[in-house]
Amino acid sequence: MAEPLDQLLAQLSSGDPAAIGQVFLTFEPYLRKAVRRQLPPPLRSKFDSTDILQSVWADVLRGFREAGWRFVDADHLRGFLFVATRNRLIDRIRQHHRAAEREQPIDDGENRHEVPSPDPRPSEVVQANDLWDRIMARCPPEHRPIVWFRQHGYTLAEIGERTRLHPDSVRRILRTLARRMAFGES
Repeated sequence: MAEPLDQLLAQLSSGDPAAIGQVFLTFEPYLRKAVRRQLPPPLRSKFDSTDILQSVWADVLRGFREAGWRFVDADHLRGFLFVATRNRLIDRIRQHHRAAEREQPIDDGENRHEVPSPDPRPSEVVQANDLWDRIMARCPPEHRPIVWFRQHGYTLAEIGERTRLHPDSVRRILRTLARRMAFGES
């Protein structure tokens, strides 16, 4: 490895916080790739490669500070970090592997692609019927056919043809009824 990294290693061994951060940033991409390559696909959703690296790094820092670990050069440190990371990954895989094997999908697989019914729920039907009854109670008898046609999806022009009213008149009648409903007018 390059000399600046070996110099950084000497600072790391002395406990320099800036060196600790720099060494972590230097080795982190390499170690993260190593974890991702070895991580089984079913377990990728269980934990992140960065979590494993941080766990390893916490132990490494403790080793530098408390146990006085020293490495000859940056290559030895990289090799040590790789082995420590791989061992931590193996431990995590062992911990989560049994749980992942026991996991089952929520449905039994037979109804996996079923879409909920397009029909309204019973409560929605009751609410719609209640609203319809209130609209019809406030609607003058001569305007009830207009409201009925509109409820059944007719356009303003189609309602006008069937009732012999101009589409603008149909629009005005429907707006007046809507305003009455909104303001509670009779």
